[in-house]
Amino acid sequence: MKANEVETKRFDKALDEILDLFNNLEDDKPVINFNTEVLQNIERAKRKYGSGMVDEKINTVVHEMLSWLDLEDAPTPDEETEAKDE
Repeated sequence: MKANEVETKRFDKALDEILDLFNNLEDDKPVINFNTEVLQNIERAKRKYGSGMVDEKINTVVHEMLSWLDLEDAPTPDEETEAKDE
């Protein structure tokens, strides 16, 4: 049985509602809590240089900074999830 246009639109709307509910079930927690000034400057930089370039630069700087830390014995997020499931 083929759905008519009205049924298709109703289905699409219902699916969008379900996806919105699912997306709102979990709180979005930022990985890094930048202060207001830093966030404003990131937005300004993205407008001037583009999101891709700014994202790449930030990732490069953070990657370098994290390389200074000894993380060998720290569990990965996957390992923490596995430990909780056990």
